[in-house]
Amino acid sequence: MLTLTLKSSLTVPLEAECLSPDVLAPLAHDAVRALPVMLGKRQHRLDDHFTVEGDGSDEIELRGDLSKVKWIGRLMTRGRVAITGNAGMHLGAYMKGGTIEVTGNVTDWLGGEMSGGTIHVRGSAGQQLGSAYRGSASGMSGGTIIVNGSAGIEIGMRMKRGLIAIGGPVRDFAGLQMKGGTIVLMSGAELRTGAWMQRGTIISLKPLKLMPTFATAALYNPSFIGLYAKHLTRFGLALPTAGGGYRRHLGDSSVPGKGEILVWQPTGE
Repeated sequence: MLTLTLKSSLTVPLEAECLSPDVLAPLAHDAVRALPVMLGKRQHRLDDHFTVEGDGSDEIELRGDLSKVKWIGRLMTRGRVAITGNAGMHLGAYMKGGTIEVTGNVTDWLGGEMSGGTIHVRGSAGQQLGSAYRGSASGMSGGTIIVNGSAGIEIGMRMKRGLIAIGGPVRDFAGLQMKGGTIVLMSGAELRTGAWMQRGTIISLKPLKLMPTFATAALYNPSFIGLYAKHLTRFGLALPTAGGGYRRHLGDSSVPGKGEILVWQPTGE
């Protein structure tokens, strides 16, 4: 295992695209230490900011408050990155495989346009989780993002495939312009959920204030809910499959779209 520990807190963002198993695994200890990172507009060495223990490996542990460190795990295709602490913007951007685990919180653009792999954040996340970057036609196209805490606006914007599950409350525009995939909202969301969605599924265990462009349909228990419930149990999230049903809402008719929002409704309510 390769262990990197942040030497001191950062006041300026540090761009560290090299913090990925694909880059680090083939390298010896001295080569890892010499990797370039950008602090603002200036190029530094990795060991200017991190204490490096071990040679390159597919198993990487990052320690410290990395909330100012950007692009960790960018384009990674393999291996495991374990972050003990917080992480900065663009964590797992364009990720294609492997696993990223974070014990703390992350900031914006978590898993931006990722196409594979798994990201698990035990804290909370910022805005545009799994979303398309500005000017891009599509967001997340595969993989899994799990956040046990809360998340900000525009999660899953223009996502095409994959799974996003959020344990805590989510802010406005969840599933904005969604094209496919599944978003699970364990604690509901604020306004404009599913705005302009074309396809895909949003599941909420709490009541939502839906836009008038969604039509209410049947109350039922989809067969695929059981598969998601089994998968999410691994991450400490419980998706109910009995004791009620899911009210289906179709839209967004303003697009027009063929997406669906399923809202859990316990028996008797």
